Amino acid sequence: MQPGTSHHGNHAFELAKESYAAVGSDVEAALASLAAVTVSLNCWQGDDVRGFEATDAELGGGLAVTGCYPGRAATADQLRADIELAYRLIPGRHRLNLHASYGEFPTQQVDRDAIDTTHYAGWIDWAKHLQIGLDFNPTFFAHPRASSGQTLTHLDPATRAFWIAHGQASRRIAAAIGRELGTPCINNVWIPDGSKDSPIDRSGPRSRLQQALDELFHEPLNPAHVRDAVECKLFGLGSESYVVGSHEFYLGYAITRNKILCLDAGHFHPTESISDKISSTLLYVPELLLHVSRGVRWDSDHVVIWNDDLSAITQEIVRGDYLERVHLGLDFFDASINRIAAWVIGTRSLLKALLAALLEPRELLQNLEQQGDLTARLALLEEFKTLPLGAVWDHYCQRSNVPGGQQWLDIVRHYENTVLAKRK
Repeated sequence: MQPGTSHHGNHAFELAKESYAAVGSDVEAALASLAAVTVSLNCWQGDDVRGFEATDAELGGGLAVTGCYPGRAATADQLRADIELAYRLIPGRHRLNLHASYGEFPTQQVDRDAIDTTHYAGWIDWAKHLQIGLDFNPTFFAHPRASSGQTLTHLDPATRAFWIAHGQASRRIAAAIGRELGTPCINNVWIPDGSKDSPIDRSGPRSRLQQALDELFHEPLNPAHVRDAVECKLFGLGSESYVVGSHEFYLGYAITRNKILCLDAGHFHPTESISDKISSTLLYVPELLLHVSRGVRWDSDHVVIWNDDLSAITQEIVRGDYLERVHLGLDFFDASINRIAAWVIGTRSLLKALLAALLEPRELLQNLEQQGDLTARLALLEEFKTLPLGAVWDHYCQRSNVPGGQQWLDIVRHYENTVLAKRK
């Protein structure tokens, strides 16, 4: 029996199963579905998006990390150790989302257009040991050639060629990762290109981006090893008035080029949720990649919590039966709190919201809706909110050999005092 579990806890779980069964929900089926979900944790939460390149370039790209909480990972080994602790506190088996800037260059710095699989061998070996999958991202920021905020859309052909070569190298690395680990690696392309003030020419940069992406994706690679995704954004710091890679641009590109469309929960208007976009876009694109984040006014990268927006996202995925077509990843960074705790809070919150959605009596609710009984539909949805989800979640944690409740925080605190506090 795990620490903190008891016969009382098991009794609470059995009562919870009865409560859910009374409204037509199968708890065991929901838990089985949840156990099959993999979330791709974002490596950049652990070191404030710094990576391991020997460069003094500003982060840029509309990205900003605030806070100076002690214990930031400064090496790949430290980062991997921190991620492993987070995995031990999150139920289920999950993935890691790796940026190209996190390669390991022990002898000399290699510029981004010349990176190859050898620079990620440490990550691949580590993932094999943990039996997890890796996802990948070319890094189009924090580099001297990105200082203007323009990369694939740059007017200078040589600069565009450099970034195209970086994107091509990243795809090959992702394909090698997928081949080595036996699970497809999603390679997600996001660029920061845009304009702080309103440009005169909006079509020119988009035409250059389309051509650059076509060249970047030109090489045929095995989809069993690598899957290509493209990510849109509404605005960012330095691109408040115009982002080249808008939602409309990438939606059209993904549809016409058969790519995965990446929707980031923090990349749209503060009052706009990506949940309503899921069912529409999946009519036209094969799959979606969701970067689950939390927007607060202008800042899109707060630690994920279980709020109404997250509930709407997970409900839409489950109600539409999209779990097989939607890939889930995290995208946030907060240096004002313990970085490991941020991973755990964000991932557990996402999984709790998914569990709540999986426990809905979907068939019953859909039948009521089709029969026109909207009164019963609304009544049941409201009654459902007070069913004992906590007992089911704690039991799932127990089955997964991770702490339930807030007990995981004691483990993070111990690690903070014995490991993080000793880092300079």
